[in-house]
Amino acid sequence: MTVLTEMVAALAMHHGDEVTATCAALARDCLGNAPWLEVWVAEVAGGLIGYAACQRRVQMQTGRRGVDLHHLYVSRDWRGQGVGRALVAAALGWAGSESCDVMTVATDPGNSAAQAFYMRLGFHPVEIEATRFVCRVQG
Repeated sequence: MTVLTEMVAALAMHHGDEVTATCAALARDCLGNAPWLEVWVAEVAGGLIGYAACQRRVQMQTGRRGVDLHHLYVSRDWRGQGVGRALVAAALGWAGSESCDVMTVATDPGNSAAQAFYMRLGFHPVEIEATRFVCRVQG
């Protein structure tokens, strides 16, 4: 879990996000009987080189199931070698087995390389006009 935590932190830092993930939090969310995330890893010679993580989604009004590709990360030395494509393919295969109709993924508006990558894999841009609100939950 330590290497995965380091990769999650690297992706967060790349996006300028605060890094607060811990091994314990990732174990809680990725393992167990009812994980909040489905995670696939890529490894070479026993070393982790990338991961993909999906969150389940549903549209209650339509009954459509979907998943959001929440994270995709490939170590710098392995980029451009098909690792990301293989991770997305694994996630799409799982989504199909879960009777999902759609997979979504978001990119930074200025990340044209990521946008081109996803479009090569069959994703297409969808403009969303909505305001999302957030509220802290008291536990």
